[in-house]
Amino acid sequence: MLKSLFKQKNKLRPIDIAQIPAGKRVYAVGDVHGRNDLLKELLRKILEDDHNRGPAEMQIIMLGDLVDRGPDSAGVIDTAMALKDWKPETRFLTGNHEEVFLDAIQSGDPKSVRFFVRIGGESTILSYPISRKDYLKLDMKELTEKLPALIPQKHIDFLNSFEDQIIIGDYVFVHAGIRPGVALEDQETRDLRWIRGVFLNHKGDLEKVVVYGHTINKDVDEARSRIGIDTGAYDTGKLTAIGLEGGERWYLQTGEKKKDGKKSEKKKAG
Repeated sequence: MLKSLFKQKNKLRPIDIAQIPAGKRVYAVGDVHGRNDLLKELLRKILEDDHNRGPAEMQIIMLGDLVDRGPDSAGVIDTAMALKDWKPETRFLTGNHEEVFLDAIQSGDPKSVRFFVRIGGESTILSYPISRKDYLKLDMKELTEKLPALIPQKHIDFLNSFEDQIIIGDYVFVHAGIRPGVALEDQETRDLRWIRGVFLNHKGDLEKVVVYGHTINKDVDEARSRIGIDTGAYDTGKLTAIGLEGGERWYLQTGEKKKDGKKSEKKKAG
């Protein structure tokens, strides 16, 4: 009997036993990518869900990639700044798209701007006060010179204030993932913002349960020690948040019903 119970306990995935410290409730939001409409909708759902669950110390974490691809990156940054002013405990992670955006603005290098445009930055630029007609008249050197004046300094300062990883209880929140076998304090910034294959293909346990975005899936991707919540909002219209409290986890999505993920037999094991 005891041997049977012990074997059953060992089969549990780290995500099924991970804990958030008592009294705290955390919501992490996946990649927004310029969809200010979806961000506002999801924030309303988060606030309603938080109210319905009763008193707790609530914190929102944005997993990065606020900008590019979608139509209103400037509006997303304004919404994020307003959220931070209203709830100062809100925290933001630097995504690879924030990294490239800031490099394009601050480096003065046309090659950096060209790369920024290639990965979705054109829509970000057009969300600021410049018409497509005027934008198309600029060559890459002219665009490089114009960008710093086009983007408000308060947006640049805000994006520069973002973090690379956040640890709460048994969870670590990052944009892209972590390198397996490397202690969290020794992780390289590039991995935290860009990693995919070696992290996603890892089958063993990790130091903490990793909540991340960056890699698009049709729905939430749960494995042994990781939970991916980038559901391609800019294209699918489905922006996802995970809620965590104690040993519970659940999901909120734009245009979708709330999903409870605690010990669900339907969740994908990995």
